[in-house]
Amino acid sequence: MKEYIAQAFSEIQTISQQFATTENFEKIAEVAERMAEAIRQGGVIYSCGNGGSMCDAMHFAEELSGRFRNDRPALPAQAIADPAHITCVGNDYGFTQVFSRYIEAFGRPGDVLLAISTSGNSENIVNAAQTAVSKGMQVVGLTGKDGGKLAPLCEVEIRVPHFGYADRIQEIHIQVIHLLIQGIEQHFV
Repeated sequence: MKEYIAQAFSEIQTISQQFATTENFEKIAEVAERMAEAIRQGGVIYSCGNGGSMCDAMHFAEELSGRFRNDRPALPAQAIADPAHITCVGNDYGFTQVFSRYIEAFGRPGDVLLAISTSGNSENIVNAAQTAVSKGMQVVGLTGKDGGKLAPLCEVEIRVPHFGYADRIQEIHIQVIHLLIQGIEQHFV
């Protein structure tokens, strides 16, 4: 087990080093600026994902509406994670529409969608991004592998170019999410 743990940390370090490029740092800073500006203009930041990525989407939103590192006003962020909405839409329209119907109902021009998909090919996430684009929203993608179908729908895509298991991609995603929250928060302290 100790060898497995050491190997896992070695892999995590390698992926982190591969991701740690000036281009990715610039993208993270750009997204934080875009999101802060959207909030200043009265917009809302929505987030969505499946499974662990939904947990990341929820964590992102609650740190903005709650508190991350510093006291500041609550910021308008909402994860699309209401079980009543998801089961209603899943039953009536299918699971592929659970996020897009929410964006259709609440999204407005000037809002931002943080779409999280380790493959970039989750149909319900891609549908949400397409709906957000049609409503004049900005779409930011946290993806992995080759970015999948989500990549071309994003104004900014932050991709972890790892083709192994999704958990390694999610580990970088949560680092990015924390940096985005901190970057946004700095505008409102």
